[in-house]
Amino acid sequence: MIDIFSLKVEEIVSKIKDAQLTSVELCEKYIERINRFEKDVKVWAHFDKKLLLEKAAEADEYRQSGKPLGPLHGIPVAVKDIFGTIDMPTECGTSIRKGKSYSQNAEVIDLLISAGAIIMGKTATAELAYLGPPKTTNPNDYSRTPGGSSSGSAAAIASYMAPLSIGSQTGGSIIRPASYCGVVGYKPTYGLISRNGVLKTSEKLDHVGVFGKSVEDVALLAKVLIKKDKFDSASVYYSAENMLLETKKGPLFEPKFIFYKTEHWKLIEKKSREAFEYFIKSFKKNIEIFDTPSYFKDIHKYHQIIYETDLANNFGLYFKKYKKKLSKPMQDAIVKGNKHSAKEYAEAIDFMKRSYESYEEVFEDYHGVLSPSSPGIAPKTLKSTGTAEFNKVWSYLGTPCISLPLLQGDSKMPLGIQLIGAKFDDHRFLGVANWLEKECNN
Repeated sequence: MIDIFSLKVEEIVSKIKDAQLTSVELCEKYIERINRFEKDVKVWAHFDKKLLLEKAAEADEYRQSGKPLGPLHGIPVAVKDIFGTIDMPTECGTSIRKGKSYSQNAEVIDLLISAGAIIMGKTATAELAYLGPPKTTNPNDYSRTPGGSSSGSAAAIASYMAPLSIGSQTGGSIIRPASYCGVVGYKPTYGLISRNGVLKTSEKLDHVGVFGKSVEDVALLAKVLIKKDKFDSASVYYSAENMLLETKKGPLFEPKFIFYKTEHWKLIEKKSREAFEYFIKSFKKNIEIFDTPSYFKDIHKYHQIIYETDLANNFGLYFKKYKKKLSKPMQDAIVKGNKHSAKEYAEAIDFMKRSYESYEEVFEDYHGVLSPSSPGIAPKTLKSTGTAEFNKVWSYLGTPCISLPLLQGDSKMPLGIQLIGAKFDDHRFLGVANWLEKECNN
């Protein structure tokens, strides 16, 4: 019997196309994992085993018809519960939306279906994709947080309950859970993946991203999802046709990196700091160490202003009608957001362009920036999803970033290295990420 959990997604797709494996057999393997571990990990906000097997049977029947197959034919994909779906509830981690569905699929859902993928279920998310933690635990230690807000999407990959998953990031909601759970989490350049039909928390900061077990897995998924959408004002045209090919090819020359020791370096727990320092030493010919630019402090301030203002605007009605159903952090953010002036918000938006122009100069001499994905291993709590201090800058600047599970901290818990690239250079960026992954795994 094929060990599907040791295969890359592209290999699974190939075996389905060659009739060495059926989609039903594949989904049954993941259902076995769900039956075994869901009670402890609590990945799913909505999961219907019967519906999944019906869709898998339809995929197998379609393959037998001899018609052309999409790049993800028969592959089940888990989706964060903020993406609109017609046939499943979209509750967004709040009781306010309990049992409610969207009237149409999100754009990325339709793209997945067009590629032959099967939407296997909705993964648990923090309240309105903000801070209120969901029920999900860390698959590596059930007493620890999986991170958030894409908690279930990261945990689904780490626990082998899904081969691929979709999440979102406004602060650090892809990179941090990827680091805590020990999986690959990729946030593309702002505007590459449509947010049409996705819960809106911040127009200027929201990104759609993906999770998988390898860089090649997330590149394959991203390639399917990157498409200009006229219904998303941030959407841009970007050809992803050769994305997987370029990812595999990697850089033409051995890459050079900057490692930023941020002002938050002192926040990193001792054993995690030692792991990062060992990593830097291992790649000493490739890495130069710098302190973070001084303007990064302003970025943290401006990110907060935009985020809180947008939360107040987008969820003001919930605050007015259902205040008691909202968590204290969400209530506080909305109150603060209502106090920010139009001038403060405009300054925060204006600084985006100016600060990115300064940051972009890095890529005249370097292939990417490295930093911790998180301040250490997943905290031993389920009452918080951790801090996004190492991620907010990149959400604000809209740069591509990826967390690679290359290190191990205390208690043998996973620890991610964050690679950051230049905007709209995602092909080359993923190639560099793939090089780094291979170098560490060899």
